[in-house]
Amino acid sequence: MSLLNTLFGRSEKKEELSNVNWLPLNSIDQLVSIKELSKSETVLIFKHSTRCGISRMVIKQFEKMFDESMRSIKVYYLDLLNYRDVSNEVGYTFQVLHESPQLLIIKNEVAVANASHYDITQIDISKFIE
Repeated sequence: MSLLNTLFGRSEKKEELSNVNWLPLNSIDQLVSIKELSKSETVLIFKHSTRCGISRMVIKQFEKMFDESMRSIKVYYLDLLNYRDVSNEVGYTFQVLHESPQLLIIKNEVAVANASHYDITQIDISKFIE
């Protein structure tokens, strides 16, 4: 029966819900808001390439790092391929050399940490959350 359900578009596979509070980052103007917000709380920016296998693997692992207690952390998702100008401005604004995938941790208007590729999964985000 499961095979028939799969063949006809019904799958019994459960979709996992993410604990990551993903917010789209698709405008340079949003960087002003992110900097302002970072004065009162830690903000993350995840730069992702939708055509990169490493980026796909890392984003899945990144989501697994988040538990229920981390749901309130704002994580801005930047699609590098569609918003290259925004990515360039992120690098300039926070003085971080572009890499992909890349995670920036923003506090008090500056990048207090950043990592790329598999190093993203090694960051202890809780150290930067108050």
